[in-house]
Amino acid sequence: MKALLILLLIFTSMAAFAQSPEEKLAQLKIQLPQVPAAAGSFVDAVKVGNLIYLSGKGPRNSNGEYITGKLGHDLTVEQGYEAARLVALLQLAVLKKELGDLKRVKRIVKVNGYVNSAATFYEQPKVINGYSDVMIAVFGDQGKHARTAVGTNALPFNIAVEVEMIVEVEQ
Repeated sequence: MKALLILLLIFTSMAAFAQSPEEKLAQLKIQLPQVPAAAGSFVDAVKVGNLIYLSGKGPRNSNGEYITGKLGHDLTVEQGYEAARLVALLQLAVLKKELGDLKRVKRIVKVNGYVNSAATFYEQPKVINGYSDVMIAVFGDQGKHARTAVGTNALPFNIAVEVEMIVEVEQ
């Protein structure tokens, strides 16, 4: 009984130190961008049951302009990683807009990353790690997800990367 009480006290203490996703963003000195209007005949997110399907988004710089070019020709792996990181922040902003609070995110389920690639570029997973690393930094183990990282010969508006995501949320 005494051991159970000690474990309960330890767990309660650990829970008190757990940070919310917004607190983690603040700790990382990350401010989420504004969500721009959809660039077509679609919505940013669709909720079905306890899943939210986020439409693909592309990377935008601090001026709101798309980051464009082909990885392996116009952009380096490091620049692609940063572009994917910016998409992650935009997708977090979409989630916050949809949910009101990122604490409602139960799990990042699936990420599909598309990399605008030169014919001889094969490091798409390293590029999409920029996206995945943000999700893990913000949500911890709940941010670890199944993922696809593929190269494509073209993306809309010549954007460097496009990423879509499926998220499980609390009802």
